[in-house]
Amino acid sequence: MQETYITDKTFDRQDGLAKGEYENCTFNNCNFADSDLSEYKFTDCTFAGCNFSLAKLNKTALRNIEFKDCKMLGLRFDTCHSLGLSFSFNGCLLNHSSFYKTKIKKTIFKNTSLQEADFAEADLTEAVFDNCDLAQASFDHTILEKADLRTATNFSIDPEINRIKKAKFSISNVCGLLNKYDVDIEM
Repeated sequence: MQETYITDKTFDRQDGLAKGEYENCTFNNCNFADSDLSEYKFTDCTFAGCNFSLAKLNKTALRNIEFKDCKMLGLRFDTCHSLGLSFSFNGCLLNHSSFYKTKIKKTIFKNTSLQEADFAEADLTEAVFDNCDLAQASFDHTILEKADLRTATNFSIDPEINRIKKAKFSISNVCGLLNKYDVDIEM
C-alpha cells in the first residue's frame, strides 16, 4: 500500500489524517485525540490549536515542528522516531507527557504547562523553559546544561543527580534546587 505524501497544504478542523508524510504543512484546530499517528512523518510543519491528547506516536517522525496552543496531554514523545526529533512548544498543555531518554537539545518551551511531565534521562542541553509550569515534573539523570529556567515555576531539580552546569535560574526560583533538603528559605 502506497503512503500519502503531502506538501505545502493547510488543514483546518480536520479529524484524523491519511497515513503518510507531511512536509511544510499547517494544521489549524485539528483533532487528533486518541489517534494512532504511529509511523507518520511530519517535517517543517506547524500545528495550531490542535488536540493530540493520548495520541499514539510510535516511531512518528517529528522534525522541525512548531506546536502553538495545542492540547497534548499524556503524549509519549519517547516513542517517536529519534532521528531528527525537534520541535518547539508555545502555549501548549503538555501535562503527563513523557520525554524519557529523548535527545531534544535547544528545545523551546514557552508559556507551556508541563505538570508531571517525565524528563528522566533526557538531554535538554540549552533548552529554554520560558514561563513554564513544571509542577511535579520528573528530572532524574537529566542533562540541563546551559538550559534556561529563569522564568520557570514549580520545578524540583536535584543538582546531585542532574547535570546543571551553566544552567540559568532566577533568584526567585532557585529554591527548586533545594527542595530535597527540606529547608525554609525566606525572601
